[in-house]
Amino acid sequence: MKTPPTMSHNELLRYELQIFRQDHRDLDEAIQALQDAGRVDMLTLQRLKRRKLALKDKIARISSDLNPDIIA
Repeated sequence: MKTPPTMSHNELLRYELQIFRQDHRDLDEAIQALQDAGRVDMLTLQRLKRRKLALKDKIARISSDLNPDIIA
């Protein structure tokens, strides 16, 4: 039985980064659609914004792991 190809740590991080960025864009569009609809459930809007912020933090953390700032 063949084993599936494995991804390196950096490849996995890049894949996760791509997924998180897409989720972040999707949440941004969902938030905008709710606001454009006129009648907004503030609790739902708040939850979406929190999820978007959490994704932003994950994106920043992964980006930092992939491209560390090297202070000489």
